[in-house]
Amino acid sequence: MAKINGNEIKPGNVIEHQGSVWRAVKTNAVKPGKGGAFNQVELRNLINGSKLNERFRSSETVEKIRLEQKDYQYLYDAGEAHAFMDQETFEQIEIQKDFIGEQEAFLQSEMVVVIEFYEDKPIGISLPDQVILTIEETEPVVKGQTAANSFKPATCENGIRVLVPPFVGQGERIVVQTEDSTYLRRAD
Repeated sequence: MAKINGNEIKPGNVIEHQGSVWRAVKTNAVKPGKGGAFNQVELRNLINGSKLNERFRSSETVEKIRLEQKDYQYLYDAGEAHAFMDQETFEQIEIQKDFIGEQEAFLQSEMVVVIEFYEDKPIGISLPDQVILTIEETEPVVKGQTAANSFKPATCENGIRVLVPPFVGQGERIVVQTEDSTYLRRAD
C-alpha cells in the first residue's frame, strides 16, 4: 500500500477508506472561488457494492491499495456460480453469477479472464475487451437500405442484442466489444 494525496485519486484507483476497500469510479477536481480545492470522488465499495460520494482535500492522504491480479480460465457453469481455474497453479475457484454481473453473457468455454484479489478474496473480474459471437437472428437486408449509418438489431448466440450493419446476416461471426455490447467488425 502507498499513501497518496486526496487530489491524486484517479478513476480506477483502489483505496482504503472508512475501514473498507473502494474503487474510484469518477473524479472531479473542484477549485471553488473561496476555500481550498478538493477532489469530488464517486466510490464503489468492492466488498458489498455500495456507492459513496466523498470530498478529498489535497492535504488529506489515503492508502492506495494494489490488488493482486491473476489469469483464470473459464471452465463451466456451476449452477449459481461459474468455475474458473488458475492458469499457474491449476486450482479451481467458483465465483457467484451476480458478482460477474451483466458481462456473464460473454463468458465462453476456455476464455481467459483476469480476477482481482484483495487479501485472497476475489473482488473484481475483467473479461477480454472483445469476443467473437455468431448471429442467430437478424432482419434480412431491405433493398435500398445501404446507408452506412443504418444499423439493424441482431440477436447473438448468447442472447445479447447488438446493432449491426445491413450487410451482416444470420449465421455470421462478428467481433463484439464486451464493455458496451457494440459491433466492431466481421470476424475473420
